[in-house]
Amino acid sequence: MVRSQGLPQMTIAGLARGAGVGVETVRYYQRRGLLETPERLSSTGHGGRLRRYGVEDVRRLRFIRSAQAAGFTLAQIEELLALDATDDRTRARELASERIAALDAKIEELEQARASLRQLAQQCGSGAAGPCPILTSFEQSDN
Repeated sequence: MVRSQGLPQMTIAGLARGAGVGVETVRYYQRRGLLETPERLSSTGHGGRLRRYGVEDVRRLRFIRSAQAAGFTLAQIEELLALDATDDRTRARELASERIAALDAKIEELEQARASLRQLAQQCGSGAAGPCPILTSFEQSDN
C-alpha cells in the first residue's frame, strides 16, 4: 500500500477512531488481508514499538465499511480493492450489477412480507371472534 506524504502518525486506536470502527474490526480486516499490517516502529518516550497508520489506511478502511454498507461481502470487497489498482471498470460494474440484482430480490421479498403483514393486521383489527390472525400465522409458519 502506498503511504501518503510523511510518516504515518496514527496508532491502531487512532485509525479505528478515524474510520468509526473498533480496534478489533481493524485487526479482523488485517487478518483477512483487506488492510495492511505495518511494521512496528520505535516510539519515542514509550519504550515500545508501535504500529503507525496514515491517512491512506483510513481511506481504505472507510472504503471497506462503505462497501459493506452497500451489501458487498468481504470477498467481493477484496476483489473491488484489487480492481481499484487495475482500473478494471468492467468487473467493478459487474459486481455492482450483481449487488443491485440481489438488493432488488431482497426488496421484493420485503415488499411481499409487508403486504402479508398489512393484511394480517387488518384482519386482526376487524373485531372478528377467535384467535388473532397474526399470531396464528406465525404459529403455522414453515420458517
